[in-house]
Amino acid sequence: MENMLLHSGTVFMGFFAIMNPIANIPVFLGLTSDDDQQTTKAVAFQSLMLAFTIVAVFSLAGKVILDLFGITLPAFRITGGLLVFLIGFHMLQGNQSSVHQLNEEDTKKSRDAALSVAVSPLAIPILAGPGTIATAMNLSARGGLPEIMVTIGAFAVLCILTYVLFVSGEKFVKYIGAGALGVITRMMGLILAVIGTQMLIEGVKGAFNLAG
Repeated sequence: MENMLLHSGTVFMGFFAIMNPIANIPVFLGLTSDDDQQTTKAVAFQSLMLAFTIVAVFSLAGKVILDLFGITLPAFRITGGLLVFLIGFHMLQGNQSSVHQLNEEDTKKSRDAALSVAVSPLAIPILAGPGTIATAMNLSARGGLPEIMVTIGAFAVLCILTYVLFVSGEKFVKYIGAGALGVITRMMGLILAVIGTQMLIEGVKGAFNLAG
């Protein structure tokens, strides 16, 4: 029981670091700045529901997807670890990785239709980007049904927390200040880089075991 609780905390913190809901508050506020409160809540809810669905599907079907494409778990862990490390490294520099960053085309489309931002770019790739999916598959593929349920449950709790942060974003940013927001982003980047390194180490060890 104690090991499962520890595992749950580790999974939650891993998802929290890579999805980084606190640092994404300004992004969400910018995308919904012209919307009323009802529309803002709808965008937050739809984007998080879609992100949760994506992560749940990849958590449940992680092993099937790997087998379908003939990908070994060590290879996936090495690639996923490099990807997660890269995102964390960019966050340590005070920047967002390109897999999370909005481009001009995304920004223009988000202004054309308010609810369309719930799908892109909010749900994909900001909330459920490649790094988040890689983390979910890596965490669920290493264990059985209990580990899969913990992975999905931890992400569900994070989605609820993110919804609260998004709908109360303006108050939160004013309360902690822009400086504190930058510090939190860098802290999450450090944690994320360490998680990516750990995934890479596990992948390399697994690859040597397969080769042996």
